[in-house]
Amino acid sequence: MAGSAPAPAQAQSVTVQVWLTPDLAGATAFADAVSTPGGAGYRHYLSPNAYTARFGPSAARIKAVTDWLTQQGLKQVRLSSGHDYLSATGAVTKLTVPSSLAADVLGVTGLGGSGSDAAASATPAIAAPTCAQFWGQHVQSFQPAYKGLTKGSLPICGYSAAQMRAAYGATSANTGKGVTVALTENASPTAMFTTLTDYAKANHLPAPRSDQFRKIESGSECGATPASSTRHTSADVAPSGPPVDDEAEMDSEAVYALAPDANQLMVVADGACGDEDQSLIDATLSVLLGEGARPSATIVSNSWQISLGMEPAPVMHAIDLRAAAEGVGMYFVSGDTPGLTMTGSDRYATVVGGTTLGVGAKGERVFETGWSDDSATLDGGKWDSEGVGGGGGGTSLDFGQPRYQKGVVPSSMAQVQVGGKTVDNRAVPDIAADGDPDTGMLIGFIQTGTDAEPGPYQTLPNAGTSLACPLVAALVADAEQGQGSAFGFINPLLYRLAGTPALHDVLPVSASAPQQDRAAFTPAADGSGPSLDVFGTTTPGAGQQVLAKGYDTITGLGTPNGSAFIDGLRKGSGR
Repeated sequence: MAGSAPAPAQAQSVTVQVWLTPDLAGATAFADAVSTPGGAGYRHYLSPNAYTARFGPSAARIKAVTDWLTQQGLKQVRLSSGHDYLSATGAVTKLTVPSSLAADVLGVTGLGGSGSDAAASATPAIAAPTCAQFWGQHVQSFQPAYKGLTKGSLPICGYSAAQMRAAYGATSANTGKGVTVALTENASPTAMFTTLTDYAKANHLPAPRSDQFRKIESGSECGATPASSTRHTSADVAPSGPPVDDEAEMDSEAVYALAPDANQLMVVADGACGDEDQSLIDATLSVLLGEGARPSATIVSNSWQISLGMEPAPVMHAIDLRAAAEGVGMYFVSGDTPGLTMTGSDRYATVVGGTTLGVGAKGERVFETGWSDDSATLDGGKWDSEGVGGGGGGTSLDFGQPRYQKGVVPSSMAQVQVGGKTVDNRAVPDIAADGDPDTGMLIGFIQTGTDAEPGPYQTLPNAGTSLACPLVAALVADAEQGQGSAFGFINPLLYRLAGTPALHDVLPVSASAPQQDRAAFTPAADGSGPSLDVFGTTTPGAGQQVLAKGYDTITGLGTPNGSAFIDGLRKGSGR
């Protein structure tokens, strides 16, 4: 925070952003009032300009920090359009905020390094050589036994939109019409609108409208504010290089699968300034600033994460707080490794965890458990465990327990030791959806060919909490359809639905469940031996993540339960 920030070893010209402290106390009280059902201020949101005028930093604070930056020899000191930060350019490797300005500065970004991760680890390198179209289609026996199991189902080739819609109860009555979902990305996909059109055709969905998808690049010039973003239409030409991965395509297609009438705004973070974290943070902020009179979307799906300690947490907190006050729901992944992230810990973010989802031949939910797999490989005639992997979660050491979690999150999960004292703190995730690569979604993508032209439409299974997050965002868009105002920050409403039919309580796999519903078996292929993932495995003493009845730190309150979830959100303001 206000101290030293990590920096490159050699001084070079960089563009930093010094984040200014707004009226946090006033903004917090306002955000709570507009997000809590039943109160007089519920859903009476502020426009971006009104938020800046009411809670932005004072003119004296801005001048003091501006003068300090100038004294440090930094040039091109500019105030962002929302007064959230000052950008400045110079050859610096370290920027230490003086104690006299400690209360004026939330933190500094842009000094180098990146802790962001778009959960690419959950992306299979190639499609599985042997897989199933639905859960239990192919059951494989194996020897020797592992953890008492001698059978497992082959992993899914990738669920279709119809299978996802059936599993989470999406219907033609609620399609996200009139709602805009923003997707923040760290790389620009190739011909996204064409890809989305091909995806819709392959999945028997209506073709997207020409005005339904829009892409912008946030902060394309070093020092530029989000308001000066470059805009692109649905007729985008292919970018000069191939996409880094199919992350952006997965986000867009997951939303389209469950909310085919929702408008999509893809905000691509331009890393030209050399700092990916800063670019992604700017991308989220650009949605909130919009054009001043209103934000660009009411739902923001962020399928990326920044590790704890890599960027100042107060910066992200201030952005999430602004979002709540403006009536924008910020959805963040819990991450694709056990534990916490900086972006997925804040009390004003809705954090989405992952599940393992078995969808049967008729679209029925065969089972759903927390994504926490014990992975093993067969070597020399015996199984070697590679440890437990899955979605992130746990209890924060930095944020106290928000009011909406009191009485819902058990003390056994909320309590942590801080400064020698036992305190109740913020637990994550809040909600979950399918995220296990063994039960992922079939994603369509187009790559740029050697002639710099878009190639053919291809498919590949993908998953991770990067899939779970846009799935949840899409279902919230379905619920928001036709409502007089946006749901905004949904957690105070969401936690009122705990234990109701609106949420499917995700439980550990029962020891009496059929063996094929307890593990995924991948046969040997391409020189690699057989592998096995045993579902719903938690290791005692390995952090604070547990899977249990009611709230837990792998799946939160559970997964959305179709029309009951939508009805629960719509009726929740009267609860």
